[in-house]
Amino acid sequence: MLSSRRRVQLSKLLALVLRHRPERFGLRLDAEGFVPLADLLAAIPDATEDQIREVVAASEKPRFEVAGDRIRARYGHSVSQPIAYPEVEPPERLYHGTAARSLPDIRRGGLRPMGRQYVHLSTDRTQALVVGRRHDPAPVVLVVRAREAWQAGVRFFRPAAPLYLAHAIPPEFIDLE
Repeated sequence: MLSSRRRVQLSKLLALVLRHRPERFGLRLDAEGFVPLADLLAAIPDATEDQIREVVAASEKPRFEVAGDRIRARYGHSVSQPIAYPEVEPPERLYHGTAARSLPDIRRGGLRPMGRQYVHLSTDRTQALVVGRRHDPAPVVLVVRAREAWQAGVRFFRPAAPLYLAHAIPPEFIDLE
């Protein structure tokens, strides 16, 4: 069993490898963001398969997924290669936490992925607030009228509960809580 410190270190390394810099480790993500687990283990030889599976299973948020002999980050990709997810119908409302200083830009241009492939939205207001605090000690929570946006043609994806993704959210579907 991993210490909590080692689990965090390995989780951060997996995020770097599977979300942001797979090429740096000699890996190439497939269209769904997966790499063979054996290739990942060869790229980070100080980790075992059991340790990686422990990180995946112990994560509070479903950041990673093992499917058979493949592994991927479920969301948060900044790689240029598009990662595909099945399209879904969203709930009525979703939430997005952000820095208060971002509000003027969001009101003008909506929510944009800002260096990632998708805008991240949550079904849980508290989770959105936690995410917003990463950028601002006093963040704002935005309410996205997701069902209305979907009916107007905005596509939504769901890699894992409670997370939804969209390529962008136009400003007319965003309210300040």
